[in-house]
Amino acid sequence: MSPRVPGIGPRAGFSLIELMGVIVVLGLMATMVAISWTSVLPRAELNKAVRELSSQLYSVRSDAISRKARFEIQYSMEEAEGRPVGYRVVSPFRADGRGGLAMQEEDRLAFPWQPLPESVRFKRIRVNGLDLTSGVVSVFFDPLGTSTDHLVILEQEPEGVFFTIEVLALTGDFRLHDGEFVREPALESDFQ
Repeated sequence: MSPRVPGIGPRAGFSLIELMGVIVVLGLMATMVAISWTSVLPRAELNKAVRELSSQLYSVRSDAISRKARFEIQYSMEEAEGRPVGYRVVSPFRADGRGGLAMQEEDRLAFPWQPLPESVRFKRIRVNGLDLTSGVVSVFFDPLGTSTDHLVILEQEPEGVFFTIEVLALTGDFRLHDGEFVREPALESDFQ
């Protein structure tokens, strides 16, 4: 038996190899979390844009019915001076604050533009069967709740993820479609 030296006991701690192993495992876990987060984040921006636009459509339709007036939504397909890629509501009421309905188009109260997130854009807007990809597109909701027949196709860049908001003309209701959706027009043979 070897003599014990007073004050020196068995060593406690980790070896360098054990510490390196723990660091490697933590690094792998961090990489997996980062990869998972980057795949979720872009989709989250697209989902947020869809939720906000859907909420605005619902609100405008409700206002048109409750106020018995025609409301308009304008979609800006491209950025211009003072106008981001986004949308805004144009009410039928006077912008001067004196109340009442505006007599002329330029006197109507236009709310500020709501920009889309930077990575989201309008791929196209289909109005009454016609695809539009530039400029400002205007659609309306009338006092009966009906609307301009239109589809709004949003794209998440650079991932190329699509989402479609379909607004039904006769009811003003809307449907949400994951991906790029276009309803084909009814044929005469569909009714026989």
